[in-house]
Amino acid sequence: MKISDHSIDAKQLNALALAYMGDAILDTYVRCHLIAIGKTRPNKLHHEATRYVSAKAQAKVIGTLLEENFFTEEEQSVIMRGRNAKSGTIPKNTDHNTYRYSTAFEALLGYHYLLGNQSRLDEIIQRMFFLIEREG
Repeated sequence: MKISDHSIDAKQLNALALAYMGDAILDTYVRCHLIAIGKTRPNKLHHEATRYVSAKAQAKVIGTLLEENFFTEEEQSVIMRGRNAKSGTIPKNTDHNTYRYSTAFEALLGYHYLLGNQSRLDEIIQRMFFLIEREG
């Protein structure tokens, strides 16, 4: 859902701005997914969501998908921009490399969302759900 199109050129947008958008999009997908699979107790929802939205989970997913050559060259370019972005701060509960790759994943999601590539966005997130849930 986009309320309005402000003619944003996602291809030129700062990688951290893409990641900011991607973080919100991922959170929405995860919330919908958890409710759809029957997780409805409010105190459990946040705990369950962290399986998907943590920096560690995102870095692991993007690492796996990179190894599988899942991404196009254009997507790999966005991933590298996100990975190389200088955020200034790193959360205390993760290491620098993990945080860089989670930022890259979020940047890719934001990129596809802002370009309106809904089917590819869905495909990437469905694959993420599969990989994380396969781990148990």
